[in-house]
Amino acid sequence: MSVDTRHWIGGERVASATTFTDVSPVDQAELGEIARGGAAEVDAAVAAAQAAFPGWAATSREERAGVLRAIADGVEKRLEELANVETLDNGALLRSHRRGVMPRVAHNFRFFADWLEGLAHDDFDTRGHGNHVSWDPAGPCALITPWNAPLMLATWKVAPALAAGNTVVLKPAEWSPLTASLLADIAAEAGLPPGVLNVVQGYGAEAGAALVAHPGVRRISFTGSVPTARHIAQAAAANLTPLSLELGGKSPLLVFADADLDLAVDLAVEQYDNAGQVCLAATRLLVESPIAEEFARRFAERAAALVQGDPRDEATDIGPNIHPRQLDKIDGFVRRAVTGGARALVGGGPNTDLGGLYYRPTLLAGVEQDSEIVQEEVFGPVLTLQTFDGEDEGVRLANDTRFGLAATVATGDRERAERVTARLVAGTVWVNCFFVRDLRAPFGGSRESGVGREGGNWSFDFYCDVKNTVSAPRGWRENG
Repeated sequence: MSVDTRHWIGGERVASATTFTDVSPVDQAELGEIARGGAAEVDAAVAAAQAAFPGWAATSREERAGVLRAIADGVEKRLEELANVETLDNGALLRSHRRGVMPRVAHNFRFFADWLEGLAHDDFDTRGHGNHVSWDPAGPCALITPWNAPLMLATWKVAPALAAGNTVVLKPAEWSPLTASLLADIAAEAGLPPGVLNVVQGYGAEAGAALVAHPGVRRISFTGSVPTARHIAQAAAANLTPLSLELGGKSPLLVFADADLDLAVDLAVEQYDNAGQVCLAATRLLVESPIAEEFARRFAERAAALVQGDPRDEATDIGPNIHPRQLDKIDGFVRRAVTGGARALVGGGPNTDLGGLYYRPTLLAGVEQDSEIVQEEVFGPVLTLQTFDGEDEGVRLANDTRFGLAATVATGDRERAERVTARLVAGTVWVNCFFVRDLRAPFGGSRESGVGREGGNWSFDFYCDVKNTVSAPRGWRENG
């Protein structure tokens, strides 16, 4: 497999004077030297996006949708290549990339192509005057994406932005840059005009900062950390650039005593997916007191059966974490929690048998609600276990962080589910399930978990300038 590690700007490959090294989390092998962009490359990419915007915005909905479907076809043709490259680049399971992630990448393009063709608002009347709502392309969009699901999360943004008639400058995470480069190749082969999609590689403090502060950008969409989002919001404010932010989470899994306990344990163990590097993960297990002991016992049995190892092996359940800095961060959280009185019921440290970047799936009990391990996002395979008595206490604990991205509820009582979900502060709530994500639904976070919603019409509302045209009933010249 060969991946071009230069930028993609205006339909051409562009090198930089300096590079940075991309290292695989699987075995710490060097994957390549990546072009290290900065203000100059960002200026060139935004200029290319501006130049391409009038032509792409003027294309018909049907033509845009056709190109998006061709990109989806290209993803499907190169699915095996994309899956292998991304597994090497970010360490997620190859079987997940093959069966779920890359097919979802293709679906992202097909979905927004279909939604674009059906995008409409009923005309309505105001005292005899007609109202017509339309969605006008906004202009060049800056899309900054994370490393935990690089291509899928990038295309959640790229697909609706292109469908809306905008041009794009994509800045992928420097820890997992490779599949964004392959996407540029696929889009070009699908007939996307030069300059409509641009990819600038580099560090957030250099390329990313220049991109979000650029006056030529008309939309900013970012997925990542709260501190970075604060910097982006400050930069966007100077140009009054609308932005959408999908940020961190510290989501709860509420398990009530009337829940199907096997199902609840399944849901809890599922939170170790992608080595815990999932913003939506329910990392705080809140279990009603009467079943807490049995829940912990069953959970420990299930967690012990998980296979940790090379993510390219079909038998592997948990792969490595992304980077030495991330591993150190995870371990620091756990060590401080244990020093503060927490007990490791499962795991509790790096997997010394494997070495490298593998951290054992961990469950900590004896944690205080106001402790760091309960309040701060770890972004690793680390869960906490707390107990509660009754709905009121469960909801109070669930809502008692500064985040509000998601929540999961396990209960056998439909009325309880309705009462509890109505009180939870979260952008998405799952009941007796997890990570069921439909692109027709709004997606985003509350509190410090984000700003705005994307998905379905919400995506077009963000990536477009929504216009209402009001026409008078008179004043028209008669023909003939």
